[in-house]
Amino acid sequence: EVGILAKSYIDQGRLIPDDIMTRLMLSELRGLDRYNWLLDGFPRTVAQAEALDKECQIDTVIDLDVPFETIKCRLTARWIHPASGRVYNLEFSPPNRTAAAHPQGIDDITGEPLVQRDDDKPETVTKRLQAYDAQTKPVLEYYREKGLLKSFSGTETNQIWPHIYAFLQTKLPDVSQKDAATPR
Repeated sequence: EVGILAKSYIDQGRLIPDDIMTRLMLSELRGLDRYNWLLDGFPRTVAQAEALDKECQIDTVIDLDVPFETIKCRLTARWIHPASGRVYNLEFSPPNRTAAAHPQGIDDITGEPLVQRDDDKPETVTKRLQAYDAQTKPVLEYYREKGLLKSFSGTETNQIWPHIYAFLQTKLPDVSQKDAATPR
């Protein structure tokens, strides 16, 4: 029920309200206190950060400082095959084939047309980035003041990742490259 409500905000290009997002995240984090974990995209507001701090001991916050134009280009170039979930990016991982009726491409395996998710459409991405900028910059300052923020700048994953990986090795020396690449 909460997930459906959250999706309605995403489909409109809006960020999920703090209370809904915090409830979702904190329920997932309960019971993980004996593990190391990494959150992606949470917290996005100071209220979420404060709620997280009450429940968990945060030791590092990583900021990926990527220009909004780069993010917008990547997201708006993303197309999917809905039945399988295969993801293509027209700039760096395009489908092998296109069709006159589907210039963005067709799925490599089935030949079915690709679609763009509502939250990847240019107007939605622009709204999301503007909301992110307004709400998240204070979170970075919140964690900077606590001495927990580490920023990495760049425009390409292969430029940023080696620096992040080296930094994570100082925090979690037992993590191998294979483990670090495996989402859980």
